[in-house]
Amino acid sequence: MKNLRSYSFLIILLLASCKKNTTQQRVQTLSENYNQAWVYRDSSKLDSAYISFSKAKDEYLGRKDSIGFAKSLINMAEIAYLNGDYFGSQELATQVDSYLDSTKKVERELLSSNYNTLGNVSNGLERYEEANTFFKKAILYTKNAAALNLYYNNIGVDLLYLKRYGEAISYFSKSAGDESSSTSAMKLSNIAKAKWQQNPDFNPVPLFKKALSIRLSDNNLRGQNASHAHLADYYMAIKSDSAIIHAYKMYEIAKKINSPDNQLEALQKLIKLSPSEQSKTYFDIYQKLEDSVQTTRSTAKNQFALIRYETEKSKADNLVLQKDNEEKKYQLLFLISGIVLLGTGSIIWYRKRKQRLKLEAENAIRQNQLKTSKKVHDKVANKIYRVISEVENKDDLDRNHLLDQLEHIYNTSRDISYEITDSQQSRTFSQQLSAMFSAYISNTRFVEVTNNEDELWANVPENTKAEIFIILLELMTNVKKHSQATSVKIRFHKNQNIISINYHDNGIGLPKNVIYNNGLKNTETRIKNISGTITFESTNKSGLEILISFAAN
Repeated sequence: MKNLRSYSFLIILLLASCKKNTTQQRVQTLSENYNQAWVYRDSSKLDSAYISFSKAKDEYLGRKDSIGFAKSLINMAEIAYLNGDYFGSQELATQVDSYLDSTKKVERELLSSNYNTLGNVSNGLERYEEANTFFKKAILYTKNAAALNLYYNNIGVDLLYLKRYGEAISYFSKSAGDESSSTSAMKLSNIAKAKWQQNPDFNPVPLFKKALSIRLSDNNLRGQNASHAHLADYYMAIKSDSAIIHAYKMYEIAKKINSPDNQLEALQKLIKLSPSEQSKTYFDIYQKLEDSVQTTRSTAKNQFALIRYETEKSKADNLVLQKDNEEKKYQLLFLISGIVLLGTGSIIWYRKRKQRLKLEAENAIRQNQLKTSKKVHDKVANKIYRVISEVENKDDLDRNHLLDQLEHIYNTSRDISYEITDSQQSRTFSQQLSAMFSAYISNTRFVEVTNNEDELWANVPENTKAEIFIILLELMTNVKKHSQATSVKIRFHKNQNIISINYHDNGIGLPKNVIYNNGLKNTETRIKNISGTITFESTNKSGLEILISFAAN
């Protein structure tokens, strides 16, 4: 199915490159970093292009150039997507809307391209309905014929994943182009594929070969690659020698266009179809190429994440430095004008303040001890006594019921213990979260956390932070006890007054009965206590994804 999109990537790059020469309505000057980024992108040096686009983004932000800023974000999002960094791409692309004016023609085309990227990201995450929502938005914002053909094709491809073959054929048929054009070849090839999947008795070969003929005359290597993939798939079950020929041609073309994904797909076909000795050779090539691709993409993902982190950290550091400079300036003026009058008064004030803070601290400790003692008595001791009574007085004791009660008592006591610890810690809330997440990192489990900065939590009430801490603790406990996940990603984001937390792991997912049989059932109650929302999304393929949102103050 991947081959249906191979031609789409080419159009994405062509559309993106057109942005360089578009007449600007609100952009006055180009950035040298932006121009250099396109030099790198045109030569397929995507990691270098990403770095230059990031520099250009900051430069445009300093100029208050919203168009240049948005264009840089769009290109960074596209590059992250092409490198398999779906969540990083999504994070960048979702920032674009607020910087563009949808009433301006040029900016509408940029919005269209950005929605296409969001659609591709959703497709990569196997959220096909969501992907089509974004592609349909992309259609609303463009009048470019090539772009429309691309979006119709993308919608059709996602409908094939959803096995809605009739609708897919309808969207493929909307593509417009001359009979001898690359668009026509893509249209013929995809319609043939859809009809064949809808009806196994349908013979797609004539349409596949007609599309291949057009692509050969146009010297369209990416299109030829897709045609050979389709023919290999069709012949695989009925004519293995023909399937091998097309799979090998696909592999050779994939090497020419430097497409690792298509090389891997072609090698998979050759491994299945070839005699045992030749199959082993292809398998060795496949393993080396797959390892190389994974290493390259992992490196790119980490580099992109580091670039985003360093950019945000630099902004935060600059704000802190500006604040410190302002404070020092006013302190100096204050000292020069009032040093004589305030000298004695400051000493007296300091002594009184020190005594008051000491008294307040002692009272706070005493109140906290009384509160903790009451909680232990009310929430733990009474419940333990009730369980003891049941054990003593019931002959037909339900073991599962008893375990549920003990687990509830354990969670209650643990919550109290965290409240005690948190009230005595001098670390910031961001540091407390980081320490908690670090406790779950092991040789077999990687935990990646982004945007957990002190500024994010600056105005968040203490009761809200306490609830969020316990919720995240429950999620990490689930990772250790149940999910079998080897990778956990947690991203924090603040938009105006709303903080959102995106949690994702690659574990076995979260069956419904788990939510109501362990500590995770408390998360919904806790999030309601702070007027927030929590959404669980679990599939066998992509693990567990949870979205949490709540007001910052």
